[in-house]
Amino acid sequence: MYSKKAAKLLSVSKADIGDRIRVTAGGKTHEGLLMPRIGTGDTDCLTLKLKSGYNIGIDAGRVEKIELIEKVKKMAKKEQEPTGENPSKEDIVILGCGGTIASKIEYRTGAVHPAMTTDELIQSFPKLKEKKIRSRMLFSLLSEDMTPAHWQKVVEAIGEEIEAGCRGIILMHGTDTMHFTAAALSFMVKTPVPIVLVGSQRSSDRGSSDSMMNLMAAVMAAESDIAEMTVCMHATENDDYCYLHPATHVRKMHTSRRDAFQSINAGQIAKIWPDQNKIEVLRPHIKRGERKLEIDTKINPNVTLIYTYPGIQKRAIEKMARGYDGVVIAGTGLGHIPTELIPDVKSLTDKGIPVVIAPQTIYGRLNLNVYETGRKMSEAGAIGHLADWTPETALVKLMFVLGHVKKMDDIKKSMMKSMAGEITERSEPTEVGMKE
Repeated sequence: MYSKKAAKLLSVSKADIGDRIRVTAGGKTHEGLLMPRIGTGDTDCLTLKLKSGYNIGIDAGRVEKIELIEKVKKMAKKEQEPTGENPSKEDIVILGCGGTIASKIEYRTGAVHPAMTTDELIQSFPKLKEKKIRSRMLFSLLSEDMTPAHWQKVVEAIGEEIEAGCRGIILMHGTDTMHFTAAALSFMVKTPVPIVLVGSQRSSDRGSSDSMMNLMAAVMAAESDIAEMTVCMHATENDDYCYLHPATHVRKMHTSRRDAFQSINAGQIAKIWPDQNKIEVLRPHIKRGERKLEIDTKINPNVTLIYTYPGIQKRAIEKMARGYDGVVIAGTGLGHIPTELIPDVKSLTDKGIPVVIAPQTIYGRLNLNVYETGRKMSEAGAIGHLADWTPETALVKLMFVLGHVKKMDDIKKSMMKSMAGEITERSEPTEVGMKE
């Protein structure tokens, strides 16, 4: 609740939470949505969400005038309903899965909750009214709660929307596991239209939120001719531009920075400046309409990812792999594991359980021919020589492959064939680490 002083000012102007108002204070005028007060905040401080998506606090004691511009329309919280006037099948479709970009602050405590419906999100971003958008909430989840079963539901929804004639799809997703979902969808969907995953490191209620810029850049990508599975996020810590990343080569590389997502072992597809309505394409891509829609939800999620480390116990891999149909090992360097664990690999492959190697280093290409350990792993049946996939992409690819083939020779052949650009033909020089 706001203080009596602030509440009196709002009462005079007949403004309620969610209304669009114009506030003059200290000789300056600000326009935006009136937000609830954060429980731990100053009760005299009015919180206003500006058109940019940022919040501003205004001391009620300095307010000279409040003007009501527009009363909020109370919206029923119904899912899977179109948003906006005269919805068209050729709109850009936003599919909501939850995450920080679909979150808001619970103002009594200041905690963030993934509780927004897609309609509420669009209402929070006035710039979306300038676009032909319709929305559909699939589920509201923290990204750590996403499972392969959710990927299948997303794929089914994507197929329905493309068959209905949409121009492009945006998938709102939490950032923590967005690179897993992006890679998985790349194998499960061949798309004739752009599909863009987008998230935010900070919720739309935060002053430093990246949600507005990321979402508007994603809309531009969905309107473009880049008909691939991509991820759109901040390119720098500042509000400079966004990068459009290839879905099988993107990874979250920082816990909290706004430029946490980087393209690994492959260049970004495009730079996007949403404020300038500008896209700069950086490399060749599949164009709109070049492919027909193909949907394939057959996967085997019974696969595990194991990291090796100094001092790992003998027979540990075989023990940790017990009960799984496939194993991905994140090895050191060029793709190595402790020598005494190589019999584990042989034991698993002899049982018909594929063992795939991925690099802990993240950047770079595997090579099992350089050192004796690598050669022994190849002899034991390990899969991955010369691949430059990330551990996450190797994991979801193995799930996809095991959903289709069972024989070891077929598994090896499928894993080493680049299906969605996950294995590049050549390694390009790349910068490693976060840019300052």
